[in-house]
Amino acid sequence: MLAMSLNEPDLIENNPLKLVDIDAPKPGPHEILVKVQVCGICHTDLHTVEGELDLPKKPVVPGHQVVGVVQKSGEGASRFKKGNRVGMAWLYSTCGKCSYCQEDKENLCENAQFTGYHVDGGYAQYTVIHEDFAYPIPDRFSAEQAAPLLCAGIIGYRALRLSEIKPGQNLGLYGFGASAHVAIQVAVHWGCKVYVFSRSKEHQKLGEDLGAVWTGKSSQMPPEKLDSAVIFAPAGEIVLDALKALDKGGTLSLAGIYMTPIPQMDYAEHLYYERTVRSVTASTRKDGEELLQIAAEIPIRTKTTSFPLKETNEALHLLKRGKINGAGVLKIPQM
Repeated sequence: MLAMSLNEPDLIENNPLKLVDIDAPKPGPHEILVKVQVCGICHTDLHTVEGELDLPKKPVVPGHQVVGVVQKSGEGASRFKKGNRVGMAWLYSTCGKCSYCQEDKENLCENAQFTGYHVDGGYAQYTVIHEDFAYPIPDRFSAEQAAPLLCAGIIGYRALRLSEIKPGQNLGLYGFGASAHVAIQVAVHWGCKVYVFSRSKEHQKLGEDLGAVWTGKSSQMPPEKLDSAVIFAPAGEIVLDALKALDKGGTLSLAGIYMTPIPQMDYAEHLYYERTVRSVTASTRKDGEELLQIAAEIPIRTKTTSFPLKETNEALHLLKRGKINGAGVLKIPQM
């Protein structure tokens, strides 16, 4: 099968992903073999490729926003039939036994594995996953429309929940890429007033089209104080901007898996009055199930730009430069 493989991390400008022809994986017990149709690209992939995240597996095939069809089931797998359409997300497996798993916090599992990181992911024609960690894809979405929901959407949804935003309140979204362009649609559906912060005029325009009541740069103060905010951009200095815009008792959630260092804070200016800062770590299967359900109900409209698999390096380079409006997806060649 064809796949884009990473042997050693390097700057994306140096084209570290190589198109290779390797054996297709075989499904083990309770696993399914998925013929990949589309795989979304994500900042987490970029952090993996460029070495900002330590790689537990080399070489590795990245990609964790996978939409495809079941090709074959391993021994004991019965949840899906051949031809069923399924999705795969960042969370690949958990131990099911540690205290976090027992307390419905499987995203914090001590032995969690992640798609395209610990195991080969969706930048390939085939991949495998345990049937319990695959998602049925709602019929109303095409493969290209569904792919961004499987990480950008799920993480955005969890970040919204952890920001403690309530219907009718003011929400700030800092950084307006794939995840934020899904999260805003959920927040507007909940009746929130959404303020979008982005340095890109194109991203600001997309925010306005999706219902933002105001757009500007992170250094600007919105016309009203924010009850909650979510930072999607991996830039630590934005944390101070968001906290200054946050009202008393407000909550800021940090949605990235990686962030540059956060500058020193002034206690009175940034944290006093019971402001809360919290990180978002991966997601649970429940997050994914809830997001896909609400996405179909709204319905969420994902804006995507497609690239052929062989142009993965170029696609990630555009992502790094903030040149993709909405979400980027790879179209996988079908055998």
